[in-house]
Amino acid sequence: MPRQEDRDATAAPEDTVGDLQSFALALRRTQGELNRLVHGFAQAQGLHPTDVQALAVVLDSPEPLTPGRLREHLGLTSGAVTACLDRLEKAGHIRRTRESTDRRVVHIRYEDGARAAARRYFMPLAEAADRAREQFEPAELSAALRFLNTLNDELGALRAPRR
Repeated sequence: MPRQEDRDATAAPEDTVGDLQSFALALRRTQGELNRLVHGFAQAQGLHPTDVQALAVVLDSPEPLTPGRLREHLGLTSGAVTACLDRLEKAGHIRRTRESTDRRVVHIRYEDGARAAARRYFMPLAEAADRAREQFEPAELSAALRFLNTLNDELGALRAPRR
């Protein structure tokens, strides 16, 4: 468990803890760092950053994902999603299957080999997150996770304008 003085060195001043500007700044910085890593993975794999976003949606989907649901989630046109899926399939990251009696229904699956490549590339991110996590008490982590989940629910309820 970290020492209190280690946590205090990176803690926000008490008067900014609930300040929306402080949260916005920290979230933009986090987003920028994650984007940097995603762009690096995309470049290393010969993909577009949007392709990597699509891979994350496929990976995190609790049920089989269809191109239509992916389109809705990413806010892309059906043509853009088709092009994205074509690139991902050609690169060996996903496969499209028809598993139902309705042959029009296509499911998108993450290829196991691609999952291993992503895991290897993003391992430093997981290790950095673990090092950061180790600096907090369980109650602090619980509050942080609750905030992130609530924020994601709020953001998920917003819809980007159709392109």
